[in-house]
Amino acid sequence: MERSEAYGFSAAMSGAFLLSCLLFAGINRRQRGPYMDEVFHVPQAQAYCHGRFLQWDPMITTLPGLYLVSVGVVKPTAWLLGWTGSVVCSVGMLRFINLLFSAGNFYLLYLLLFKIHQKNKAVSGFQRILSTLTLAVFPTLYFFTFLYYTDPGSVFFTLFAYLMCLYGNHKTSALLGFCGFMFRQTNIVWTVFCAGNIIAEKLNEAWKTELQKKKDEKIPSRKGLFSDLIRILQFLIKYLTLPRNLVLLIALTWPYIILVTGFFVFVFINGGIVVGDRSSHEACLHFPQLFYFLSFTVFFSFPHLLTPTKIRRFLLSLRKHPVQYSLIAVISMFLIWKFTYVHKYLLADNRHYTFYIWRKVFQRHELVKYLLVPVYIFAGWSFADTLKSKSIFWILVYFVCLLAVTVPQKLLEFRYFILPFLIYRLNIPLPSLYRQLLELAFYIVVNAVTFYLFLNKTFQWPNNDEIQRFMW
Repeated sequence: MERSEAYGFSAAMSGAFLLSCLLFAGINRRQRGPYMDEVFHVPQAQAYCHGRFLQWDPMITTLPGLYLVSVGVVKPTAWLLGWTGSVVCSVGMLRFINLLFSAGNFYLLYLLLFKIHQKNKAVSGFQRILSTLTLAVFPTLYFFTFLYYTDPGSVFFTLFAYLMCLYGNHKTSALLGFCGFMFRQTNIVWTVFCAGNIIAEKLNEAWKTELQKKKDEKIPSRKGLFSDLIRILQFLIKYLTLPRNLVLLIALTWPYIILVTGFFVFVFINGGIVVGDRSSHEACLHFPQLFYFLSFTVFFSFPHLLTPTKIRRFLLSLRKHPVQYSLIAVISMFLIWKFTYVHKYLLADNRHYTFYIWRKVFQRHELVKYLLVPVYIFAGWSFADTLKSKSIFWILVYFVCLLAVTVPQKLLEFRYFILPFLIYRLNIPLPSLYRQLLELAFYIVVNAVTFYLFLNKTFQWPNNDEIQRFMW
């Protein structure tokens, strides 16, 4: 890191943290008590603060990583500063843990951008800092920085594990992956992703050697998407059936294999992935979640994915391959018809934005969900187009992990999209300065509207005196 870039990064991180602290103080003045899921998380953390580690609220569905870290930070700090009484493990003190996680996420995002794009000499230090700042204030994640939720900590340990994986520290990466799993069980998917990175790298090296060999021997190969897929499939079968290749991959990924094995043991003993109340967290094959994620990604990355050039290229591709797109459309409509699930929370809880999206868009008419298929197809094409710089094996690993982390979820919840979005956004080529500034400005506007609604547009339910607020 050059000196000017170091100064710029320090200024951006310090400024972002200072503004977050001011916003944190304002939110805590207006919402002093626990809100939404905090009514479960805060009392549980306070029980741990008082040494009652066997006490557990059955309504909590995640493991106690957040509470253990909170106690590990708050108790020594209180002892050093001489704090006693109600201030220790108060709502504000516990929320501040996530503010610390957000600072850590800022630094990790920068390091990841630096590592992933280090070979691209055209990327300036200012672009890296600007992208870091943009992703640090990504609205869905940034909002939960100010509440006592698992998201900032979950993102912190998962990104840290990914960074260590990229630097080849796989034992450390697996350990951090375990910490991420303790915050949210589905983060085990990103441990698989880290292992998949190693495998994809080895596969890509072997694939390049294979292509070069065929080129040197002047062996003709048929062109076309279907032919390419067959060739890749044949290569995978050939590579993965050789014992020496399997031994090599196991030797490289054994820390992740141990962790994933431990996860399956946990699922077997626990009788499922969810701890506590399972009635509202039942797994299902909810394939339209992939379409919702793609739409979510296009919305938050519109400066990169929704450009006139991309639209023209998509229409050209559509005209060139009408049969393939028609088949994709038919399959998409079938998946929507047979695998759309509507969670009871989505229809009942009018504090979440998803409630209004579902009511105003999807419930407007039965055919709306099918009419959106062209939007989903464009979103998928544009999404894949931005990943062209990655190897086919990396894309395959990412896509499998994306399916694993979204499709089993019955509830449409934007928080579930945070990690797959961030990993996608970190890995696409850094856009032009104009598009980065547009993206940052958009995030700032969305955050401003979100916090304004949360703080000022309160409402009450009938026969309930509690103040209700709008949120993600």
